[in-house]
Amino acid sequence: MLLGLLGPMLPHPIPTTETIEFKPAFIERYSQLTDWDEFRKYSLSFLRRSIRINTFLGSIPETKKSIEAKGWTLTPIPWCQEGFWISHPERRDVGNLLEHHLGKIYVQEAASMIPPLILKPKPDEIVLDLCAAPGSKTTQMGVMMKSKGLLIANDYKGDRLSSLGINVQRSGLTNVLITLMHGKRFFEFQFDKILVDAPCSGTGTIRKSLKTIMIWNPLMITKLARQQKELLENAFKNLKAGGELVYSTCSLEPEENEGVIDWLLQRYQNAIVMKVILPGLKTSPAVLEFAGEKYAPQIQQCLRIWPQDNDTEGFFVAKIKKK
Repeated sequence: MLLGLLGPMLPHPIPTTETIEFKPAFIERYSQLTDWDEFRKYSLSFLRRSIRINTFLGSIPETKKSIEAKGWTLTPIPWCQEGFWISHPERRDVGNLLEHHLGKIYVQEAASMIPPLILKPKPDEIVLDLCAAPGSKTTQMGVMMKSKGLLIANDYKGDRLSSLGINVQRSGLTNVLITLMHGKRFFEFQFDKILVDAPCSGTGTIRKSLKTIMIWNPLMITKLARQQKELLENAFKNLKAGGELVYSTCSLEPEENEGVIDWLLQRYQNAIVMKVILPGLKTSPAVLEFAGEKYAPQIQQCLRIWPQDNDTEGFFVAKIKKK
């Protein structure tokens, strides 16, 4: 009788790699963009845990030795000196490590470490992280800046600021100022560098969140692309002449990535896409034409990273300089 009463209240079954079904429109779209079989295989496979060692609170050898003494194995991430894939024969609770609670490590996906490495913020600069929460890239940039200069960490939802604040404090950073506002509300600032890690459809994160497949639809992509253009344009307006901006998403949709950059280039002649290379990182060609849209030749300088390229999440990164 009790089961009968509770039955209607139970949530929908959580999707698994055995039960997940891709929508026909999704399969058709991604079959045009990449090797569908490889993409599907990696998207439905286990995502390796990874950490970034906080060199502001301890050296890499010291922290690495401390973690390995507990039975964990650390494998270097080729494109990030502070990054390691982490595994244990019996445990997966990386967040319970003492080093995590002390702020000596940050649990961060390997591909997520790429945007700050490309932006290269320096200690004497004024930097904006426009969509900062929960703080993985904020804290990474703060460490790169040696907790000097000024790093504005902004987000537009108050409930997201708690995790951002906790992560900044745990990382020991004192050069971070947290703000709460929509990214389009910044006016007439002159930042040296800006990171726009934009809200997106997250199609590069399927292996971490299978529900992404269930909620995917083209209308959502169109709506997100409008928001992304708005955020990127306002960020560009708040970038000083000679300044640099990185736009990134964990989406693999051309409309959210190459299409957004192409839109900016058409509106601003003083926007230049810079060629970037990270040693050890495998990348795929940027999309130059999709759904009847042809993008500017500069778009080929962007980084498109499929899950199968490095056995990570999928990511898109573009670096823009303001003349």
